[in-house]
Amino acid sequence: MKAIIIDDEPLARMMVKEYLEPYTNIQLVQECNDGFEGIKAINQHQPDLIFLDIQMPKITGFEMLELIDNPPQVIFTTAFEEFAIKAFETHAVDYLLKPISKERFDKAMNKLLLQQKIIAEQSTQSILETAAQTPAQSNRIVVKDGGKIKIIPLVQIQYLEAADDYVKIHTVDGMFLKKKTMSFFETSLPTEQFIRVHRSYIINTSLITRIDPYEKDSHLALLNTGARVPVSKAGYAKLKEVLGI
Repeated sequence: MKAIIIDDEPLARMMVKEYLEPYTNIQLVQECNDGFEGIKAINQHQPDLIFLDIQMPKITGFEMLELIDNPPQVIFTTAFEEFAIKAFETHAVDYLLKPISKERFDKAMNKLLLQQKIIAEQSTQSILETAAQTPAQSNRIVVKDGGKIKIIPLVQIQYLEAADDYVKIHTVDGMFLKKKTMSFFETSLPTEQFIRVHRSYIINTSLITRIDPYEKDSHLALLNTGARVPVSKAGYAKLKEVLGI
């Protein structure tokens, strides 16, 4: 098995590296200082396993996982207090709370070696769904923009639009694609600001300047950017309740 350590703390990386030495069936191919380095290393080496910190500079460990097409198995190495990580306990291969003891590390490795690949892949997707509910994920969206990574603050989002297996995120800087569902964003975005007004649209209510009648039982929401977003009958009822009209 090939492994990568992704952690911004040199001491934490050194400890994991030392604990890995007896496991001759696992080859450590790279150490990374942040999520950007982690993405490049994963794309290059295609590891079977990553040791991943959650709180890192630039992007979080969860955001890094979102940007990987086929995430490997994950063992978290985190300073999060135990109560905060409990939500992920049933989804991740395992988590190691810093400072990491050798006994706890060995327990995680034993669990890893017994766990089948297919279960780990399903677990990683569950991690991402759960991670979206954490405060670190609630004020921005991270997307790939060509070969670059762009962090979009929620205040810059005008509206979201369904596009097959993707969602179009319309912002002041242009449109970006995210491989998620509308239902995912409907449940993860702040409900007091982002309302699903149509089967294919979620709107930033703070940008609405006017709502005009359109076709039968439908409306168009006009944003202060000039964009016009379709509003269904059910979506109009939601908007009236939120906007108090």
